[in-house]
Amino acid sequence: MSNGQWYPPEWPDRIRALAAGELTPVTPKRAATVMLLRDAADGPAVHMLRRRTSMAFAGGAYAYPGGGVDPRDDRPVGWAGPSLETWARRLGTDTASAQAIVCAAVRETYEEAGVLLAGPTPGTVVGDTTGDDWEADRQALVDRDVSFAEFLDRRGLMLRSDLLGAWARWITPEFEPRRYDTWFFVAALPEGQRTRNASTEAESTVWIRPAEATAGYDKGELLMMPPTIATLRTLRQYGTAAQALEAAAGQDMAPVLAKARLEGGEVVLSWPGHDEFTKHVPTGGSR
Repeated sequence: MSNGQWYPPEWPDRIRALAAGELTPVTPKRAATVMLLRDAADGPAVHMLRRRTSMAFAGGAYAYPGGGVDPRDDRPVGWAGPSLETWARRLGTDTASAQAIVCAAVRETYEEAGVLLAGPTPGTVVGDTTGDDWEADRQALVDRDVSFAEFLDRRGLMLRSDLLGAWARWITPEFEPRRYDTWFFVAALPEGQRTRNASTEAESTVWIRPAEATAGYDKGELLMMPPTIATLRTLRQYGTAAQALEAAAGQDMAPVLAKARLEGGEVVLSWPGHDEFTKHVPTGGSR
């Protein structure tokens, strides 16, 4: 492997089965993930988790905090920032889905990184989410004992959707047994808050400059899935977190879905608009 692209050994067989009409794609589950940024002297760094190597899906790969939409994420919450109608247009969904996706982004960031994009008023954000009481509430969210709406209401908080910028949308390839329709967001670490490794799926976390992370991937030192490295590459040009947030409004939100096609004696796997991830798989066997 010349770079750090995550490529499971079972993919070739599944790709061939899909091409032969022997595999029925599963419906992707909605998900959200957040590229959390903080400024440093040499430019912004992004918070990344290294998934446990024991995990069947993307074990050892670097990723951002995130996860699937909880069915209860569509419950009404205190809301600050752009309207749900505005978010629906930006995300390419209806308003109910837009709220659920944004809620999932904020909730998952709190569950996995301990960072909460919420405040008591539209112009404020909580400054410290440490302590036993906060941890108890975070764990209750993780265990699904409370919904995110109940958590915010109990704390007297409203979700600060204006602290998020929609960045990209990627859909897991049709040949995967577990599929996600994932919206990527960018956000800045709120003043007074700090990240911690609160995820049961991560063995470690790191703050790393996008240029450093992409260089590690290119050398084959850091393992990543295509959406992760692709979004990291687009972050490299910004000198501050604020610049990245401002640029979010101009990012293309058209969903990226891998395509697999038969071409001669090969199955060609490609991600439209991202030629670097193209794979050629012989039809006669795995590679």
